[in-house]
Order: sequence, then C-alpha cells, then structure tokens
Amino acid sequence: MAIKKLLIANRGEIALRIHRACHEMGIQTVAVHSTADADAMHVRLADEAVCIGPPPATDSYLNVPNIISAAEITHADAVHPGYGFLSENAQFAEIVESHGLIWVGPKPEHIRVMGDKIEAKRTAEKLGLPLVPGSPGPLESTVEARQLADEIGYPVLIKAASGGGGRGMKVVNDPEHLETLMMQASSEAKAAFGDATVYMEKYLGDPKHIEFQIFGDGEGNAIHIGERDCSVQRRHQKVIEEAPSPVITPEQRAHMGEVVRKAMADMAYRGAGTIEFLYENGEFYFIEMNTRLQVEHPVTEMISGIDLVREQIRVAQGDGLSVRQDDIVLHGHAIECRINAEDPETFAPSPGLVKNFVAPGGMHVRVDSGLYAGYKVPPYYDSMIAKLIVYGRTREGCILRLKRALEEFVVEGMKTTVPLQQRIIRNEEFLRGDYTIKWLERWLEEGKA
Repeated sequence: MAIKKLLIANRGEIALRIHRACHEMGIQTVAVHSTADADAMHVRLADEAVCIGPPPATDSYLNVPNIISAAEITHADAVHPGYGFLSENAQFAEIVESHGLIWVGPKPEHIRVMGDKIEAKRTAEKLGLPLVPGSPGPLESTVEARQLADEIGYPVLIKAASGGGGRGMKVVNDPEHLETLMMQASSEAKAAFGDATVYMEKYLGDPKHIEFQIFGDGEGNAIHIGERDCSVQRRHQKVIEEAPSPVITPEQRAHMGEVVRKAMADMAYRGAGTIEFLYENGEFYFIEMNTRLQVEHPVTEMISGIDLVREQIRVAQGDGLSVRQDDIVLHGHAIECRINAEDPETFAPSPGLVKNFVAPGGMHVRVDSGLYAGYKVPPYYDSMIAKLIVYGRTREGCILRLKRALEEFVVEGMKTTVPLQQRIIRNEEFLRGDYTIKWLERWLEEGKA
C-alpha cells in the first residue's frame, strides 16, 4: 500500500530528516509537537501540524493516545517514530498497526525480543552472532554469580537487562566486591527502568564500539551496508562516528557483514536495524541490537549513496529493498560530529535563543539541524542541536574537510560542543584511528583536551 500521508512521531533534526525524505517521495507529512516546539523547523515545514501536549515528553512525545488521535484526525496512513522516544516501544508499534496505520519500523515482536537484553543475547546466539562470554540468562543468586565469574575470569560486568546509557551497570574487579556491586546494579536498574533483573558479561578492557547497518524486507531478504566506528564516547554517549572504521580490514568487513546479513535474513527482520559489537584483539562480541534508525545513519548514507529513510518507507509500504547485497559498493570515508548545546568544558546544558546560525557548506558537507536564527532551543529534551557530516575520498581528506567545516560552524546565543570537536579531530591518536570507547573520557580526565 503506497503511503500518502505520514505522521512523524518525533521532533528536532530527525523529524526534519524524515519530512524531507517524504517530500522527495511525494508523501505529505504531519508533524506532532509539544507546546515548547510550536516554532520548530519541522513543524513549520510539515503539511499539517498537531499539538499533542505540554513540554514534558511524558505528556507529549510519549503520549500514545494523543499521537494516535493526531494520526486519525489528519487521516494519516503511516507513522514513523524516528529514534528515541517511542521508536523501540513494541506496544506502541502494535497500537499503531491495530489502528490500521502502517508502522515504519520493524515487526513488534522483533522490537520486543531485541529490547530485552537477555532475550537479545539468546536470540543472537541462535542466529550465530559472536557473544561476550557471560550468563545465559538473568542472575538468580550471588552463588550463581560467583561461580560464573570464576569461570569467565575477573573483571566482570553486571548489567541491567532493561535500559541502557550506563545505568544499572557495574564493573567487578574481584570476588570481594561482587555481592555489593550486584545489589547496587539491581537497585539502580529497578529505579531507572522498573526492572531489577541483571546479568553478567566478561568485562572487556579497552574495546572499540563497531556497529553494522542492516536492512531487511520482512520476507527473509536482508542486506548489510558496512560498519560504523562509534568509539568516541563520553558517559556511554557517542560524540563522533565514522564509516568505515579505520581498524577494520576489508576481509573482516566482508565476513562480519555476511554474518549479520544472514542472521537478519534468518530472522525475517523488517526495516532498518543496527547490530552493535565490542571489538578487541581482532574479535567481535555482540552487545545489542537497535531496532530503529540510528542518530549516526548519515555516515552510512554518505559512503553508500543509499537514502536509509527512503528505504524504510519503501519496505514499510511493501515495495521491498531497492538494492541487493551485490549492488552495494562503499566509497570513501564519512565522519559525523554531534553538536550539542552544552558547555564544551563542563558539559552543562546550554539551551536558549539562537541569535545567529550559519551552517558550513561546500562540497560533501551536510548539516542535519532544525536550528535557525530566532529559534529558542527548549531545555526539556536532548541537548543535540545539529549533526555535521562530512565526506572525503580518503579518511585524511575527510578530516581536513571536517576541520574546515567546523571552523565555519556558527551558533551564537549559547555554548556548543564545537570547540571540543575541533580539539578531538586534531588529536594525534584520533588521526591514527587509535581510540577506544574509553579514550575520550581518559583524555578529558588527564586534562589534555
């Protein structure tokens, strides 16, 4: 069924990104917004807009009845959730489909399975994905935890079965502290996610974070579109992403790409997804799957030439994949910098009025942002205000172009993380690709930034 009008159940740059893809496909858009986002760019550009509640996300962007009502009164025939908010909420996906709307996303059962980290590990193992050594299911007792930790060797990691972002996660270096830290992780998980369940994994000392972009048509056909290196992180939040990874060989890419492609084909997965791995000493270890579009999807678009949002819509309306695996050729290098409205030294949020905004331009420079002069960045949501994505024929050329683009980036009226990004891409270790998930925090703590 061809989609004629699509409701965008999100805000900010991703809502604008979805709107643009829809208009290029001749699809009308409906923007939903909180009262705080009435002047947002995606609201201004959409064909129709519906206010769904006050500023708190729980009353607006997470308000399922109001979103469904907005779809019904505007006669939308599809819903795209973007990322964050309700994008990985299986119940929301089911509700959307139960109202006769097209859900632009994976099958609800796949969202549910991969949203439970323990069930995701079990599923990944069945699908042949390499796992970090750890518990096959929830930890039931400290006796079980001690026995397992002795088997796989310290240090070990206690992790919440639900949620993420580092909450409910504890590193245990020795048997003496296992029981205390296990209880702390369980308590944090209960407070943050309403689920005290925890499990154990071998703690990898200093790995990279490598993820593969996959796509399935829901009928048993799937493709991978290479990997992204997302290891430049602070407090488990990605800061810079690049594709391809500077440390993955063509042989590794082909091998792991085929492993994830086959897994998604066997699963009959539908739509966009990302298989995330920790990578250390030449080995990949599955950590989780994101059943949605990623913030960093533009770097994959830049090196593949494939519009991932358009592909999501094609699959959702039953048109299938526009490319086969043999059609995909990756060219050059792309890097994305996440620009946040934060103090680049203290990382304190810095929302406010945008007095002037000048986006960098030139060949192979892309800015995904809803900013404009006169717009007031609200304090209620994520602090990311823009993504700068740059392409080059080589990694070195890409970094040179990125340096130039960051110099041109102007946001007046608030502090941003542009100066931090400028320091990172001048660092010798970054230039060599010699960085891990712990590198940025270590560098910041040492005062070298």
